[in-house]
Amino acid sequence: MSINADAPPGEIAAEIARSWLLVSARDRAAFDTAATSRADQIILDLEDGVDPAHKDQARQNVLAWFRGGGRAWVRINDRRSRFWDDDVDVLAGQQGLLGVMLAKTESAADVTETIDRLGETTRLVALIESARGVEEAVAIARARGVFRLAFGSGDYRRDTGTAATDLAMAYPRTRLVVASTIGELPGPIDGPTVSSSHTVLREQSETAVTLGLTGKLCLDRDQLPVINECISPTASDVMWARDFLDDFEARGRVIRDGSDLPRLGRAQKIDALATAFGVDPPP
Repeated sequence: MSINADAPPGEIAAEIARSWLLVSARDRAAFDTAATSRADQIILDLEDGVDPAHKDQARQNVLAWFRGGGRAWVRINDRRSRFWDDDVDVLAGQQGLLGVMLAKTESAADVTETIDRLGETTRLVALIESARGVEEAVAIARARGVFRLAFGSGDYRRDTGTAATDLAMAYPRTRLVVASTIGELPGPIDGPTVSSSHTVLREQSETAVTLGLTGKLCLDRDQLPVINECISPTASDVMWARDFLDDFEARGRVIRDGSDLPRLGRAQKIDALATAFGVDPPP
């Protein structure tokens, strides 16, 4: 499994980041707290986290953070919003910008037009939040500049009238997983859990993992340890993976039968993630 070697020591690479903490860009004091939290990545939010009257001040807060040496992702307003132009103008070329999350992505053009304004090297997470976006997910995943997909579950439910049950959410989540695979992207990022119950959070995180999602948006720092634990390999999985890899090396890396290849791939992926996340097998 390929992991970005450019990630600073101790930082989880964005390709495999589990927890993505959204922080309102209006609350400048919250940036420092978020940066020292357990979040794998932080996202300064210029969209839903900021009402229209305070968008300009929020952008200035983000710029001040970057100019002070801060590093973060930024969620920008959607391509059809009147705020999009100012968002991309302010962020283009900014040192410290790790990438953008584009709200309400509904087409490949939304992505490419944003990348054209921000620069070809900008990483972009396409946040899919509507029925149209879900149905266009494959085209979006294949679009130039897309780094990863994310699911805006709350807005999707409002758009479709869908319930928040695991069954109702299985289709859009699976659609994003399939699209990410076709587009050769890392696994998608699930929407946030709004419940304050860690039991509910754990259940929803584990369901997302079984469907193939590999990250989760988060609105509350208290949720971060649960998300990180649920999306990491278990200690028993790590033990199995390393035992398998040790045996594979001991027999001269010989493939014995067709079942060895998928097991080798799974073991290598688990081992890479365990190393990145600091998960050790039981003694």
